[in-house]
Amino acid sequence: MKKIGILHGKERSFPNAFIERINSKKPDGIIAESVSINKVMQGEPSGYAVIVDRISQDVPFYRAFLKNAAISGTAVINNPFWWSADEKFFNNALATKINVPVPKTVILPSRNLPADTSDESFANLAFPLDWEGIFNYVGFPAYMKPFAGGGWKNVYKLDSMEDFFDKHGETGELVMLLQEEIVFDEYYRCYCIGGKHVRIMPYEPRNPHHLRYVSDFKPSPERYQLMEEIVLRLNEFLGYDFNTVELALRNGVPYAIDFCNPAPDAEKSSVGEENFEWVVETSANYAIERAQNCKEGSDNLTWGEYVKRSVEKQPLT
Repeated sequence: MKKIGILHGKERSFPNAFIERINSKKPDGIIAESVSINKVMQGEPSGYAVIVDRISQDVPFYRAFLKNAAISGTAVINNPFWWSADEKFFNNALATKINVPVPKTVILPSRNLPADTSDESFANLAFPLDWEGIFNYVGFPAYMKPFAGGGWKNVYKLDSMEDFFDKHGETGELVMLLQEEIVFDEYYRCYCIGGKHVRIMPYEPRNPHHLRYVSDFKPSPERYQLMEEIVLRLNEFLGYDFNTVELALRNGVPYAIDFCNPAPDAEKSSVGEENFEWVVETSANYAIERAQNCKEGSDNLTWGEYVKRSVEKQPLT
């Protein structure tokens, strides 16, 4: 019997529905359950053919468990090695190489020195930075946000150079991005599951959190196809099995704003009944597919085109 497990934190509606949906389908030789861990021994199998990861970004112990599971043949959704290595600034840099429009973005060293460092640790960093060049490139208004991690924590909208220095002084040891503001006409949040299934959801980030999926944006068939192509291209190169891409449309051009969301919000109360049904059904079918194709003792992870082409010394475009 092959087991599909879901590793999660405090969320309940999606994990419970995911498990129930798989088991209701009664796939031959496959069952689903919440992951149970009572010990982790090096190089030992986890007991799961597939694990859907919803929480290891916040729990280092779980990330180590998943890597150990993967090296013993578990298909972990998403690849824990790539997820550990990835962050938003790299995402943007990659997008520039695969012809996906993104806002002008720079990365900034932390305002305060990281723990266990001193001024001497930064002999290679110019002081002051070329602030004039940075501000001329990005422009104002701009957004400043952490270069890694999800959610809307520590996100600032900045209107001027003075505003930047004031807010940057509050960021402590966080490494931040400074990003051009895209004044958008329409905005979409797009699920991508299995690198092939896309759900484009009208989204209004300026609304209160519980109303962000309440929007009447209606893309034309041509624009819908363009957005779907962008979502698929990004996830093909990043190698995520479960991710969301946020697209802001300015003058008809979809700009990828945020596309490093490997444990995206899937709570029914947030995304709404129709979107919730889609993500439960699609993720359940995909997890069953991965379990059916899982080869015991082999590498059953998804690796993106960026990694594969790097190994093969092939250009990205």
